Amino acid sequence: MTLGERLSLDCGRRTPQLKRNPLGSSTSVGYRSVPFKAVYFLVVPGFADWEGAHALAEVRRHGRYEVKVVGLDHQPVESMGGLTIQPACALTEVDPEDVALFMLPGGDRWEQQPPERELVELLATLDARAVPIAAICAATTIIARAGLLHGRCHTSNGLAYLKHQVPAYSEEAMYVDQPAVRDRGLITASGVADVEFAREVMAELGVLSEADRVYWAQLFRGGQRESGAA
Repeated sequence: MTLGERLSLDCGRRTPQLKRNPLGSSTSVGYRSVPFKAVYFLVVPGFADWEGAHALAEVRRHGRYEVKVVGLDHQPVESMGGLTIQPACALTEVDPEDVALFMLPGGDRWEQQPPERELVELLATLDARAVPIAAICAATTIIARAGLLHGRCHTSNGLAYLKHQVPAYSEEAMYVDQPAVRDRGLITASGVADVEFAREVMAELGVLSEADRVYWAQLFRGGQRESGAA
C-alpha cells in the first residue's frame, strides 16, 4: 500500500481537494475535509521560529487548517532567526470559537519576564472551553504559570529547568521525561523535540493517519525514507 493510499483525514466541512501523502506529492483528486477553525500561532519578540515550523506546515498542508498569527499587539515581531512577522490580530482580539488549537513557541523572553495577564487569561479561557493548547521549550513555563499543568502529564526542557523557571511549580508527580507529551488537550515538548511536537499536534487535530504520522516523524527525525517509498 502506498503512502498516499494510507492517508486518512476526516473532519469538518468537505470540499474538493488534492489528496497528498506525508511527503506532499499529489496522488489523486477526491473530497477532502476543510476545518472551520484555525490554528493560532503566538509570536513575541525573539520567538524560536523553528520550533513550530514543522507543525504549522503539516497542519496547513495535510490538515488544510488556516494558520493565524497572533501577537501581543499589532506591531511586527522579529524572530530569533531574524524573520519579521506581522501578526494578523492581537491577543485581546482572539475569538475562542475560532481556535482549533493555540500554539506557543519558545524563546528567551519567557525565561526573562512573566507572561502578560492577557495571555494567561486567554489560555485559561481556551482551556475551560477544551480548546487544545500546544507549548514547546520555554513556552512550557507559561503553561505552568497559568496553572494548566495540574493533574496532567507534561514535559519541558527537563524537570530541574521547569522547577527553576517556575518556583511555584508543584506538579513533579505528573512530569514525564519524554520529548513530547499529550494529555487531554495539552501538548508540551522540549526545545529539541520540534518533530515530536508536530507529531502530537497532528494527532490532536486528526491530521494524517496514525501510521503516516509515525512514518513522518521517523523520516524527519532520522532523515531516511523507507525502502520503495514514492
